[in-house]
Amino acid sequence: MPFKLDDYFDRETFARIKTFADTMDTPFLVVDTATVSRQYDELVSGFPFAKVYYAVKANPAPAIIELVRDKGANFDIASIYELDKVMGLGVSADRISYGNTIKKSKDIRYFFEKGVRLFATDSEADLRNIAKAAPGSRVYVRILTEGTQTADWPLSRKFGCQTDMAMDLLIMARDLGLVPYGVSFHVGSQQRDIGTWDAAIAKVKVIFERLSEEDGIELKMINMGGGFPANYMSRTNDMTTYAEEITRFLLEDFGDDLPEIILEPGRSLVANAGVLVSEVVLISRKARTALNRWVYVDVGKFSGLIETLDESIKFPIYVEKNGELEEAVIAGPTCDSADIMYEDYKYPLPLNLAIGDRLYWLSTGAYTTTYSAIEFNGFPPLKDYYI
Repeated sequence: MPFKLDDYFDRETFARIKTFADTMDTPFLVVDTATVSRQYDELVSGFPFAKVYYAVKANPAPAIIELVRDKGANFDIASIYELDKVMGLGVSADRISYGNTIKKSKDIRYFFEKGVRLFATDSEADLRNIAKAAPGSRVYVRILTEGTQTADWPLSRKFGCQTDMAMDLLIMARDLGLVPYGVSFHVGSQQRDIGTWDAAIAKVKVIFERLSEEDGIELKMINMGGGFPANYMSRTNDMTTYAEEITRFLLEDFGDDLPEIILEPGRSLVANAGVLVSEVVLISRKARTALNRWVYVDVGKFSGLIETLDESIKFPIYVEKNGELEEAVIAGPTCDSADIMYEDYKYPLPLNLAIGDRLYWLSTGAYTTTYSAIEFNGFPPLKDYYI
């Protein structure tokens, strides 16, 4: 294989996952909660001055929510459904941020009635809805950021606004009776270029200074979003390096008197803890002289692997067989021609791989169960287990 299993799991942890997996029918996800706990502790150690708001969308399993809840995490919530789930697990409203900038007025009211007082925004219409449905609440404005070329899963085009509009919105928030609390940004999910945080923080510094000097608004908070990477095929720096560099950027712009700092990790907490277990359904070639096999498995884009769209996220795939390798196209089981995970980037797989063999997709603890379709072609949602 083109990577070492030891780079992703210690042998004892993987053996425990595999022992559990051997008793189950594929496909399914297994998440090692000890790994999640370790990732959380590493993040907090790197950013001791920051508040962690877990991005529930990455993996909303009760086992994960309860684990980070007990470690003191707050929660970044995107919908009334996530809100009900998290509050149903004993999380109080003061530990919740409504981080979605696209929301119905009635949903804002629902959050407000549940006690939530921290809201994201990036448009005038949404801000006016917040003022009506959640009067007196704290708001933070999300700005656009660069760096999409170096993020494996970019996020900046749909969310955020330009710097000048962000300042206008924060002034308007004050005038509407809201509390202009801070600024947020997201440099893109699985961001490999740490320097993108530097540029984003510099933009935030300008907003803080201009609002203070020209409008008397003293902002209190920077929400730096997520973007910290998981351990996929493409190499990234470790969390310690991210923390050291980003802390340096903050200190360069804000000095020792930092505002409140919020982080919204999702992928970096849970991805590395997951192993998606699948089975080979069919192996074929498209011609007698074809150089590459097609390997069809019982999991695909519609059952948890949507982040292989445009081959953006390249998951490490482990198989137990050894021997001579040959590049292969890997596709899912549905009757949709889009259900091909890797065709341009062909994976080296053993030539003796056979129908019924298992493929172990590593670093799949984030954005797999939540992206799994409910009943496409009749296939059920991806099962998940937490050990």
